[in-house]
Amino acid sequence: MKIAATYENGNIFQHFGRTEQFKIYEIEDGKVISSQVIGNDGLGHGALAGLLADHAIDVLICGGLGAGAQNALAEAGVEVVAGASGSADEAVESYLKGELISTGANCDHHHGEDHACGDHGCGHHDDEEGGCCGHGGDEGGCGSEEGGCGGCCGGGPRLLFEGPNAGRTVRVHYEGTLNDGSKFDSSYDRGEPLEFICGAGMMIEGFDKAVVDMEPGEVRNIHLMPEEAYGQPDPAAIFTLRFEQLPGSEALEVGEHIHITNSFGAPFPVVVKAKDESTITFDANHEMAGKELNFKVELVEVL
Repeated sequence: MKIAATYENGNIFQHFGRTEQFKIYEIEDGKVISSQVIGNDGLGHGALAGLLADHAIDVLICGGLGAGAQNALAEAGVEVVAGASGSADEAVESYLKGELISTGANCDHHHGEDHACGDHGCGHHDDEEGGCCGHGGDEGGCGSEEGGCGGCCGGGPRLLFEGPNAGRTVRVHYEGTLNDGSKFDSSYDRGEPLEFICGAGMMIEGFDKAVVDMEPGEVRNIHLMPEEAYGQPDPAAIFTLRFEQLPGSEALEVGEHIHITNSFGAPFPVVVKAKDESTITFDANHEMAGKELNFKVELVEVL
């Protein structure tokens, strides 16, 4: 069995037709035995169904997608689980446990986190940390205006950095810690190295830069300032709604992680920041925004 997830920097990319990458998981006996990230070959929307069919994909996990893409995927025999968000690895694990349910999320050809009043849907989402070094920063991420891989002019990755590993697929183990020593993520704990195209902006900037000139077997310890990781928190990503604008939100608790949908039907993760008698405030910033990060990085192999 093969599962594909729309993919950007470790997370489920929220617009199927605009995804630059898919992460493909090989499943045996209900467990992931291998995974790899592939580009979109310069394709978009309905044509991506053919790409997935060529890779013998059985299930697609994504955020939102339009009716045309849904029809094309159905014709290709691909089961669609829409409305997912957060870590791609965790979404796949939830699917294998029978805990990930498709919401049938639709989206049009526009993609953005437009917090328009009255257009939000609310759903609980266990947004635990995982695969964090691959979670997107706003700059240089695959699919962003700069450094996106698989561009329409040729399908190959556009490289952000130079070095012996630039443009090559690498497999790395890593452990991430905060300055207080607390561990927030580890590929060692998951028992599987992280695989990505080095220098193509698929990872946060500082992590990518560190790997681009490493040799197989080398272990490197790096310290990243926020500007090299997830950036500083964006005040514009904090917004307040009245309870009537988001039915069910009155039952949420401060600190709770959920996902809500924007005005185009695409879900995105938020955390409840504050709440009073009539309103609730959400924070859509990445949980690592504004933090200095430390990584132990081991280059396992260059493919």
